[in-house]
Amino acid sequence: LNKALFSRVESIYNNKASLNAEDQRLVEFYYTKFVNAGAKLNEAQKTKMREINAELAKLSTAFSQNILKSFKEDVILVTDKSELAGLSDGEIDSLAAAAKKAGKEGYMITLVNTTQQPILSSLENRKLRERIFKASATRAQNTNGPIIIKETNLRAQKAELLGYKDWASYVMTTRMAKTTENVYGILDDLAPKAVNKAKAEAAEIQKVIDASGETFALQPWDWAFYSEKVRQAKYDLDPALVKPYFEMQSVIHDGMFFAMEKLYGITFKERKDLPVYHEDVMAFEVFNADGSAIGLFYMDPYAREGKRGGAWMSSYVGQSGLKGTKPVIYNAQNIPKPADGQPTLMTFSEVTTMFHEFGHAAHGLFSDVKYPSLAGTATARDFVEFPSQANEDWNIEPTVLANYAKHYKTGEPIPKELLAKVLESQNFNQGFGTTEYLAAALLDMEWHSFGADTEITDVQKFEHEALEKHGIAYYPVPPRYKSCYFSHTFAGGYSAGYYAYLWTEVFAADAFAHMTEQGGLTRENGDSFRKEILSKGNSRDLMQSY
Repeated sequence: LNKALFSRVESIYNNKASLNAEDQRLVEFYYTKFVNAGAKLNEAQKTKMREINAELAKLSTAFSQNILKSFKEDVILVTDKSELAGLSDGEIDSLAAAAKKAGKEGYMITLVNTTQQPILSSLENRKLRERIFKASATRAQNTNGPIIIKETNLRAQKAELLGYKDWASYVMTTRMAKTTENVYGILDDLAPKAVNKAKAEAAEIQKVIDASGETFALQPWDWAFYSEKVRQAKYDLDPALVKPYFEMQSVIHDGMFFAMEKLYGITFKERKDLPVYHEDVMAFEVFNADGSAIGLFYMDPYAREGKRGGAWMSSYVGQSGLKGTKPVIYNAQNIPKPADGQPTLMTFSEVTTMFHEFGHAAHGLFSDVKYPSLAGTATARDFVEFPSQANEDWNIEPTVLANYAKHYKTGEPIPKELLAKVLESQNFNQGFGTTEYLAAALLDMEWHSFGADTEITDVQKFEHEALEKHGIAYYPVPPRYKSCYFSHTFAGGYSAGYYAYLWTEVFAADAFAHMTEQGGLTRENGDSFRKEILSKGNSRDLMQSY
């Protein structure tokens, strides 16, 4: 820590009343960063802080290494091919190839990092499903259990050194939520509703089990397999019938750009003269309604070798009034690229992701602040997903949908019955999804809501008591991540922060409902959202923006 620099920051902070609101926000931002790093501690406390930080770094690394080790060691070997009934020939061949590569006989199933495993939705063999599930739910207990106990105690010690009652309270100093009470309030409010919904889904699944002639009660390893049967019976959705109505160029121009023009009055001009890093990338210049330039938007939609998976937004150049720079933003996805001359037909999930990521892009493009460290998406973790989640909902707004969801050959709009199935299927299994998420979020909060003098000796006992305490302990639906493989919170920078995904979803739903009540897809709504949310970045209190 640079003492002289902190002294200067502190001096400005103590005399900030004369500054304008954005300057005050910047000073508060840096002052909080310094204080939370230990700038106001005495030398003995700073030494202690350095020791804690060093040990926490080691523990976090060890946690990650143990997870990686468990991926290699906690595999499920199958010798009898008949046990893999339900999988496609290609999937079975992949398992055989994985076993061969590892020098094993038969078929090798490796785990993904969530409690539930994707393969469970297809496997007919119940004993194998149980074996896979239990291997997933108990992995890394012996290695990461002791690490969690040490790590959470050290975090509590660090929080106390800095004057906070627990680690979660320390984390909240830079979050939109501000207090742990606010976080628990929203999680505890949703928990019983989610569990009740999950129980209703479980009852529906149990009927399918009973109708098949089986006599067992639904278990966690049965949920994915039998809920897939429920989904197929309810919606009978064939992707091959849906995708022709979501051709990528139509989704981009007649869907996403159309919605943005209606909301914000902006236009997009493709710039094929600008250099791009790959031939798949499209470049657009973005203009306000008065013709003034906003910035550049690049789109990299296709999957390719060497490109990381998933979807994301980032910036090449951030907006800054101080530097006089306009934003250069890009979105990336991993849509399978068709053969030359063939159209790119998207799944509805890919369409939703495209709208989501452009919500982040709009946050970057519309930024209108002085300081780059407060610009665009440089906001609190429990706020940054709010604009993107709100933008998702415009893909199903009737006017927008009617403009882009057309058959790529005939131009015919998507049939109402097919569209209804697509939209209804988006809410399928929602009780399960929300319950498993809430269970993980509440575990994360509970691990960081006690003081340094609290002694934890049994990780599994702590988990059970935490879930019971919040009424989220529902056996058929375990947490999305159990503690010993919860990388977000013990190795990924999301400690006391996993709640953020749902927190922003609640705010996004509320904001979209408000705009719908106020007329929906209008310039008035768009201009207000741009002025109060998207343009402000982190230049003022986020709850004030909301």
